Amino acid sequence: MIYERKHQPPVTRAQFARRIALHGGLVALLLAGSLAVGMAGYMNFEGLPALDAFLNAAMLLGGMGPVDLPKTAAGKLFAGGYALYAGLVFIAATALLLALVVHRVMHHFHWSDRS
Repeated sequence: MIYERKHQPPVTRAQFARRIALHGGLVALLLAGSLAVGMAGYMNFEGLPALDAFLNAAMLLGGMGPVDLPKTAAGKLFAGGYALYAGLVFIAATALLLALVVHRVMHHFHWSDRS
């Protein structure tokens, strides 16, 4: 089990900070890998240079939408699939970070005993 059990005391602030750093690192790896996939897709399917591919992939991951509209059928299919994937990445990244805080608050106040 990754977190302490309900009968164990909450971890110290230093341990909690390390836990946040670990989860933050996992989120950073997820975002970097997702950005690399997006760049590769835009470069392959739309023939965009690396900088433009980075901009489009980053904008989709950030929830803003692409800058350059896809022109090819393959590019449109990739952009649609990548946009759906980017939404899931946002949810996963949020869950990885928010779960720590929610667990700590619930554990600190022993809310798990009240259910």
